[in-house]
Amino acid sequence: MPRQILPEEKIHPAVREKVATRHLDIVDEVQKAIAANDVVVVGMAQNPNPKRARAALKNKGVPHVYLEYGSYLNNWRRRNALKMWTGWPTFPMVFVRGVLVGGADDLQRLIDSGELDRLLAGDRTC
Repeated sequence: MPRQILPEEKIHPAVREKVATRHLDIVDEVQKAIAANDVVVVGMAQNPNPKRARAALKNKGVPHVYLEYGSYLNNWRRRNALKMWTGWPTFPMVFVRGVLVGGADDLQRLIDSGELDRLLAGDRTC
């Protein structure tokens, strides 16, 4: 099921550029990391869930890149751009071979089921 996104024609032309470029730098940085690495974890300081995701990957021996943006006390506006881009409401955001697979619990389910191994091996029939 495709997620709903406000169509561009429903955004007034005077504000389209503002909508399109708001904190674009953070989205670009994550997109570049995803393009260059098999596994990327995007998180924030003070949140235990990115730490759990990274620990699960480390225990499994899966190399990954970690990008951290602020904490509960700062950078929430910048992180919001990532939430709007992905549609994922929480951190971490875990990407495997360019695909958002969810957060720490979702990643653990993929590890437990063997699906992470299949994704990393190139089987994209999930």
